[in-house]
Amino acid sequence: MNPDAKQLWRAPRWALAVLLAVLGMLGPFSIDTYLPAFSGIARSLDATPVQMQQTLSAYLFGFAFMSLFHGALSDSLGRRPVVLWGLAAFTLASLGCALSESIGQLVFFRAMQGLSTGAGIVVARAVVRDMFAPSQAQRVMSQITIFFGIAPAIAPMIGGTLYVYLGWHSIFWFLTAFGVALWVANYRLLPETLHLAQRQPLRVSNLLQGYWQLGLDPRFLLLALASGIPFNGMFLYVLSAPAFLGDILGLPPTQFFWFFVLNISGIMSGAWLSGRMAGKLPPKQQIRYGFVVMLLSAVLNLVANLLFTPHAAWALLPLGVFAFGWAMMVPVVTLLVLDLHPERRGMASSLQSFIGASANGVVAGVVAPLVMHSAVALAIASLAMLGLGLQAWLWAHRRWPDIGRSVVHAEH
Repeated sequence: MNPDAKQLWRAPRWALAVLLAVLGMLGPFSIDTYLPAFSGIARSLDATPVQMQQTLSAYLFGFAFMSLFHGALSDSLGRRPVVLWGLAAFTLASLGCALSESIGQLVFFRAMQGLSTGAGIVVARAVVRDMFAPSQAQRVMSQITIFFGIAPAIAPMIGGTLYVYLGWHSIFWFLTAFGVALWVANYRLLPETLHLAQRQPLRVSNLLQGYWQLGLDPRFLLLALASGIPFNGMFLYVLSAPAFLGDILGLPPTQFFWFFVLNISGIMSGAWLSGRMAGKLPPKQQIRYGFVVMLLSAVLNLVANLLFTPHAAWALLPLGVFAFGWAMMVPVVTLLVLDLHPERRGMASSLQSFIGASANGVVAGVVAPLVMHSAVALAIASLAMLGLGLQAWLWAHRRWPDIGRSVVHAEH
């Protein structure tokens, strides 16, 4: 924690949470805003479904790759420069998407978006831990998750409206304007939170040493998997939304918002509860509750789809409950990851994002196309990804039983 934290940010704690959450919203906005225009973009650019899928995969793999470096650079250069340069690059890439006239150009600039977007969420996590002691950090991380959860709910609505009335290019013009607004807000408001004494030398040998240290720490890897893989149990349904909601459940596009409202309600309420439990329950117990909720909802989802014909009246409810459980545990696991190596929090956030984003890319490029046309296959895949994350947590719990055992009381 920066010893000068109280002097760096004098506004209310929630205001910083909002600033960091909006910064983290850049990623979901970049994915969910253009999904409603998939078919329109394909017709306009004469692209095949596989080529359109590449616009998503290129973004996700670009995000994953550059996530390895955003945090490490912020450990050396400071948090603020990495955020500002990342936002500038994202804005230019969004402009390139808006001006694209072929599918090849769009894939290229989507990859450029992915390379730059990760600066937001990666550095935002490190800033939280720079500025707040553990129990306060959990509350702020929970607040960020609440605001962050709004993005996937409103992004498809914004994208769909822009597409219908102004065409698909307008979606990327919107992202360009969003990038400009974020750059200005962070230039004016975001302080440099990394203390000079805590900066790491910017040398290739130092970077390699840091990644070697983290990559060989099984606690780090298991906790990163425990936080990143279960997310795909939800993300799979977001990626499959047109097929799942339209083809399987028979909902018209005007009714798609119910899916996002239920999921985001789950995320926001789970994150709110996580913040309320901060300093009152051991982190380990909060994580256990979150996994139990996700497991029960995923099993119920599979059983219901095996026994009944999928219907919107019930098929969306287990997904919202799953989102509630995920949001209850993920702020806690994220802080445990960041605190394993306090001197390399930026790098830890980078590697954690890389693991999660790589999983997202595999799900988007491989898993979703295979299962999106079957409700049972979707439910099985969702349960399987939760199972991988749960196994990672149980393994870490058995090997290092003291992880997350103590209640971290509020600091005054």
